[in-house]
Amino acid sequence: MRASVAIGRAVLFFALWLMIAGYRLADIPIGLAAAALATWASLRLMPPTTLRLRLWSLASFGLHFFGQSVSAGVQVAWLAFSPSMRLRPGFVAWRPRLRSASARNAFCAVSSLLPGTLPAGSDDDGTLLIHCLDVDQPVADGLTAEEVLFSRMIGHD
Repeated sequence: MRASVAIGRAVLFFALWLMIAGYRLADIPIGLAAAALATWASLRLMPPTTLRLRLWSLASFGLHFFGQSVSAGVQVAWLAFSPSMRLRPGFVAWRPRLRSASARNAFCAVSSLLPGTLPAGSDDDGTLLIHCLDVDQPVADGLTAEEVLFSRMIGHD
């Protein structure tokens, strides 16, 4: 398990290095060394965990996320071009149910891509502050529904 994770990370780091530095043959040894060092650091800072990514749930979540993103983007654009609409921007407190910190962080990263809401911090007990365009909307309920789909996708349901 650990060897396959290390190999996968090394390949990704080397590919990233190639994208940034280019494909000159003389630079390949430096890229391999940089990938090896990055792999070692990533394994020390973020040890491998068991993650069961479910492909059907991933595809379903991807389609759902795309639809939500388009819908929210259209809604935010509509609000931007309709200044007469009443908005109440502010913060909503929401408590995620995901158990692991890495899963919560990944969910926050994904949810920050949706227009109209932005995780802005958390307190000591794990409650997140979500900045939203209208605090009168059911933001917490929407995040809970998104979290259920995300949890199913990563096998934490």
